[in-house]
Amino acid sequence: MGIRLGCIADDFTGATDLANNLVRAGMRVVQLIDVPDDGDERAARQARDADAVVIALKSRTVPAADAVEASLRALAWLRSTGAEQIYFKYCSTFDSTPAGNIGPVTEALMDALGTDFTVATPAFPDNGRTVFKGHLFVGDVLLSDSGMRHHPLTPMTDSNLVAVLGAQTTRTVGLVDHTVVAGGADTIRARIGELREQGVGLAVVDAVSNDDLVRLGEAVRELPLVTAGSGLAIGLPANWGLKSSAAAAQLPPAGGYRAVVSGSVSVATNGQVREFLDSGRPAFSVDPLRIAAGEDVAGEALAFADAHLADGPVLVYSTETPDAVRDVQGRLGAAEAGELVERTLARVAQGLVERGVRQLVVAGGETSGAVVQALGITGLRIGPQIDPGVPWCAATLSDGDTLHITLKSGNFGGPGFFSESFALLEAS
Repeated sequence: MGIRLGCIADDFTGATDLANNLVRAGMRVVQLIDVPDDGDERAARQARDADAVVIALKSRTVPAADAVEASLRALAWLRSTGAEQIYFKYCSTFDSTPAGNIGPVTEALMDALGTDFTVATPAFPDNGRTVFKGHLFVGDVLLSDSGMRHHPLTPMTDSNLVAVLGAQTTRTVGLVDHTVVAGGADTIRARIGELREQGVGLAVVDAVSNDDLVRLGEAVRELPLVTAGSGLAIGLPANWGLKSSAAAAQLPPAGGYRAVVSGSVSVATNGQVREFLDSGRPAFSVDPLRIAAGEDVAGEALAFADAHLADGPVLVYSTETPDAVRDVQGRLGAAEAGELVERTLARVAQGLVERGVRQLVVAGGETSGAVVQALGITGLRIGPQIDPGVPWCAATLSDGDTLHITLKSGNFGGPGFFSESFALLEAS
């Protein structure tokens, strides 16, 4: 039997976020890092034992054509497993530029699946992401007034998702507003029918509560493709008669040293780094300008870790304020600064694991992608939730050891996330 739901995520933290919600709703989930090679029997075997497979790509900020190519490869592999429905997952803050990548990838998937309509909603109320009248809110403020307006790669200055998506697509974008969603699945399906008759190809859907997402999940049961943040995942497993199961989130016992690697510049991660520093625990700051000057910053970070790992979690971070980030980008260029930090933090993560770290928190989508690739991780088992959208996961290292790792989106988690993560793992 083929898998029920095949998922394509545009970054690694988003993939674990999605997988976490599917597990909590009762699905057995395998997360694969990038598209498996042809003939990869291990990946095929994992897929056969799962209800859903999430393929994690690193395509959020690459050129749109590259994102499309990677997404179509993922789609082809998922279809080869018999996936009944495809889920394209993007960030709950709709991270993108006027050129994409959400719109171009969505249209490419629609064309490949031969479908004339799909929905779009990044809503995730448990994390304060809601959509009302087509506008995305982060907590109590519009997306355009949130910290995302300062994002170094995908600054979000427009909260009107109909307009944002319309600028990235050739299809007409419509809206299914909250009054329709409140009417239930049948009302939503009727509105979808009206929009299709009007030639609308994509519809932004309002959602201000989990109940809205459950109603939407039922309404889109027959669509070949859905696109969303991770929130919609709570409304889909019931379409296959699945219910929540705590057993699905069990992981092997944790051991080894503990560490945090943070490359996110989000407001939430800045707060988490400040909390860690204020607690007086050991932390090493990575300076992009020193990396650019040829200094061995990764080596220094690992030497620092050598002196402190035995005493508890160690933090290695490049997190900075928006003004500091802009200053570095002005000197090095945005892309170059980001790549320097990612490569350095990935090298640090490798060194930490070599030194016996077996509990690793990684903050930031791009950083998570670089770290997972550097560690050679090809698959993850999804475990217990730390905060909404962020689970602990387990990976098998090349030496057979288990690495417990969490890949945290920069925007997620409260101020005490780092310490709370390790406490949860110790208690589970």
